[in-house]
Amino acid sequence: MNNLTAKDLDVLAHVLMGEEMACKKARIYANTLTDAALAQEMERISCAHAERFAALYSMIGGGKK
Repeated sequence: MNNLTAKDLDVLAHVLMGEEMACKKARIYANTLTDAALAQEMERISCAHAERFAALYSMIGGGKK
C-alpha cells in the first residue's frame, strides 16, 4: 500500500498504539492470573493483538528488509 495519505498514517498509528497496549495488558493479565484457563485465554488474546499489530505494521512498510 503505497498510496496512504497523512490521515491514513495518523489513523494507523493510533490503531497500532491501541493494539500494542492491548497486547501488553493481556500478556500481563496472563502472567498474573491464577486460574490456568483464564491465563491461557488471555495469552491467546495477547497473541491475537500481536498478530493484528504485525499486519497493520506491514501496511505502512514496517518490517521490510
